[in-house]
Amino acid sequence: MKKISIFGATGSIGQNTIDLISRDPDAYDVVALTGSSNIAQLAADARRLNADVAVTADESRLDDLRDALKGAQVEAAAGQRALIDAACRPADWVMSAIVGAAGLQPGICALEQGATLALANKESLVCAGALILDTAARHNARLLPVDSEHSAVFQALVGEDLKAVERIVITASGGAFRDWPMDKLANATLAEASNHPNWNMGQRITIDSASMFNKALEVIETREYFGVSPDQIEVLVHPESMIHALVGFHDGALMAHVGPPDMRHAIGYALHWPQRRNLPVERLDLAAIGALTFRAPDEKRWPALRLAREVMARRGLAGAVFNAAKETALSGFIDGHLRFTQMAEVVDAVLNQIDPSHIDAPMTLDTVMVADHIARQTAQTIIEQTAG
Repeated sequence: MKKISIFGATGSIGQNTIDLISRDPDAYDVVALTGSSNIAQLAADARRLNADVAVTADESRLDDLRDALKGAQVEAAAGQRALIDAACRPADWVMSAIVGAAGLQPGICALEQGATLALANKESLVCAGALILDTAARHNARLLPVDSEHSAVFQALVGEDLKAVERIVITASGGAFRDWPMDKLANATLAEASNHPNWNMGQRITIDSASMFNKALEVIETREYFGVSPDQIEVLVHPESMIHALVGFHDGALMAHVGPPDMRHAIGYALHWPQRRNLPVERLDLAAIGALTFRAPDEKRWPALRLAREVMARRGLAGAVFNAAKETALSGFIDGHLRFTQMAEVVDAVLNQIDPSHIDAPMTLDTVMVADHIARQTAQTIIEQTAG
């Protein structure tokens, strides 16, 4: 029986993971489930899966969680310290699906226990790629990608020599505004940005898809995870979201991973790796689909892609600064303080204003968190000035 924990259990990745393990409950022993404000869902899943502990990140909701778990043999806990403690509990396989930089420390703790970490939290590699990879190596832990694009690259590289790779192409749907006139983008509403044409995801990642900040993070993540140079990474707009990534080799061949836009494929691949098992996902009828289309991304429409290139060129803790500024700007848009197009302007300003010493500092968990904190403060100041 595989001992597993799911961090971010109430989000879309967590719920898809629970869907898969619920189909074969005798194969899994659930150690920990964590969530944030959706206490009812967290408690219901913890009861159904007989988890050892359920943790809410919101300390003010501990009594609510305890009430929801009353009568169940499930421990309730709350707050950042409780998340870390849960990550330190021995497990064979841990899903890291907490959104944002908040997922970094629990992921590191899981790796320090020697667990296989299924990484859906792309921010961990963006903020602290070298630290994550070094921790995994030192503790003989396994790191498996769960982003659909990086899972696709990982699968395309099975049996291949990384030295033979010429380029990696990650695809992007283009999000909600891929066909909008440029002059409409500044007035895009929160509701419009929260409506993805292909994927069923949480609000924040859906907006990140519309702004292409999600893809910008994935470009940086590709460099960190696979160790390729920035000029080997390409982005291609693919509205159908059927091809998730392609790997090009020195002999001119392209290996493409093709599948439906269903996160259960990437999750299931990581859950069962190194085996492939039957998954409840759609089998594509390519004749019915008929055609797949592609186009180059316009960096005037999606300046986040340009910013990602600048971050990779600066190296150090630039990724931590970039992500923190992005998360703060996204909150500013959601809260009504920024227009859609101003998010990229805020991130650009933070990267230009922050003291270089915060980017050039040696990478440790402490320096990453300091850079994150200062970038958020800087971004918030810029947002207040913009809104004022």
